[in-house]
Amino acid sequence: MRIDRVKLIAEMARQDVGVADLSQRATVSRATITALRGGKSCNANSVRRVASALGVTVESLLEDGKEH
Repeated sequence: MRIDRVKLIAEMARQDVGVADLSQRATVSRATITALRGGKSCNANSVRRVASALGVTVESLLEDGKEH
């Protein structure tokens, strides 16, 4: 699953959340957050955890026109 890196970065900035803080909240590694911010693909469970930690839907983080 690939999310829109710009949407993720913007949401993190809006909430003033850093990589380390988000990784702790989402219980995923910092490397996973860094990979997502870099536009890499990630497993659906990690994406769900990150979205939940940010209080947003998975769909709001997905690339436009992509299904989960």
